[in-house]
Amino acid sequence: MIKAVMMMNTQGKPRLAKFYDFLPVEKQQELIRGVFSVLCSRPENVSNFLEIDSLFGPDSRLVYKHYATLYFVLVFDGSENELAMLDLIQVLVETLDKCFSNVCELDIVFNYSKMHTVLDEIVFGGQVLETSSAEVIRAVEEISKLEAASNAISLVPNSVSGWRGR
Repeated sequence: MIKAVMMMNTQGKPRLAKFYDFLPVEKQQELIRGVFSVLCSRPENVSNFLEIDSLFGPDSRLVYKHYATLYFVLVFDGSENELAMLDLIQVLVETLDKCFSNVCELDIVFNYSKMHTVLDEIVFGGQVLETSSAEVIRAVEEISKLEAASNAISLVPNSVSGWRGR
């Protein structure tokens, strides 16, 4: 099971953090700081796989990928494969690149709800749902169409809204 998905910049600011087990906010912040301190102290030429029992408990592992100014991090238990998790990060990044045409940190900051929608299409409740970026994008576009349609529906009849303008 996936325990957490995090995206943080190289200064340690979390840009997206989703935990699949209930944790108080203080504990989440402590874990994010702990993960960042581990990541920023690692040299570039070492493996992207870590055992992180000290932070997340026994049998916890972490896989990360560093792209430009962002770290993409997955924390998971022993039932998941490290290479599959690294590939899942790649799927997430490719999907975000297609959604935002070359994703950057500002896309994550200013499109927070879309980021969560993309992530929820890929991972939900700690389980991997979809690994095809084309399917994820199709689902996200469909959700966006439904949101736009629901925002266009007026609950006030035209006769009443026309009366207000007089």
